[in-house]
Amino acid sequence: MKKLASIIAISLLSLPASAGIISSQTDFSDTSAWQLNSDASQNNNRLALTQGLSQSGSAFLRSPISLLNDTSFSAFFTFEISQPVGLTDVDGFQGADGLVFVVQTNDTNVGSQGLGIGYQGIANSIGIEFDTWTNTSLGDVDGNHVGINLGGNSQSVAQASESSAFNTGGIWSAWIDYDGINDLLEVRWSDTGTRSADAGLSLSVDLTSELGSNDAFFGFTSGTAAGGGLHEVISYEFRNTFAPIPSVTAIDAPSALALMFAGLAGLGVRRKSQ
Repeated sequence: MKKLASIIAISLLSLPASAGIISSQTDFSDTSAWQLNSDASQNNNRLALTQGLSQSGSAFLRSPISLLNDTSFSAFFTFEISQPVGLTDVDGFQGADGLVFVVQTNDTNVGSQGLGIGYQGIANSIGIEFDTWTNTSLGDVDGNHVGINLGGNSQSVAQASESSAFNTGGIWSAWIDYDGINDLLEVRWSDTGTRSADAGLSLSVDLTSELGSNDAFFGFTSGTAAGGGLHEVISYEFRNTFAPIPSVTAIDAPSALALMFAGLAGLGVRRKSQ
């Protein structure tokens, strides 16, 4: 598939006026809103979780996001995994281990290196892993898959393979939606910026029970071992309501994404009543 250009913007699809845009960022030249833990750092306007071998890093928004009422949320982010080093997996691709989108209850948490992907050991959490290494001990389907993890356990409770490699450079988009009324978590991903109609991975799960709280910290983790690479988050948007975020499109104007986020922010952050 054609790789998504490095400059992106949310496409001009209709959005509900009640959609609560709680937090968004189009570059990470300023990381003051983030708690960076262990090996995480700012890198060329991106959020770098790990940059080498035997590392573990996490980055969480310093302010918790309230998930009251139906405990729903929608999230969108773009990421790139590049500069693979170290061991080569059985699938022929060098580098490891991937990154994880995490919802949890402590912004200073960081999990273990390697197969832990910076997530292992973070209790009261859910994680969506973009895994780039085959760990047979965890039951991985292959060395390039998406998984849903619970309670800080790196063994996924649901998995889906992806044919295009995550860690050969190029920008990926991901959409995470949780419908708290129906307790349904859905995950979509694309290297073209197009949001699919159907979820690539889904799971019935009670988020409130998993977190033990209605206030949650959103963020990302990564971990490496004898294989590694540069794991970066490029942009993100979080909403504390079930309001799926549309596709993205490649554009030429660097300011367009920032302008569109600014316009959307005017919609407000107040939740609609269910």
